[in-house]
Amino acid sequence: VEQGKNPFQMDSKEPDWSKYRDFLMSETRYNQLAQINPDKAEELLQANLDDSKRRYAMYKRYLAMDYSKPE
Repeated sequence: VEQGKNPFQMDSKEPDWSKYRDFLMSETRYNQLAQINPDKAEELLQANLDDSKRRYAMYKRYLAMDYSKPE
């Protein structure tokens, strides 16, 4: 911040959102939920995806913040 540089850095590329559900379903907790209660599981998976996209957009806004010193 003292140097006028943004302290927030992100070293990963944007996720491939089309693969997000498959990634979550590889985790036991999501896979079991889908077997026990498929309707609720789908609702929760969609909520998880929406929240993840919202957080990623927030991180991109952090990256775009201007920390240059006013003249």
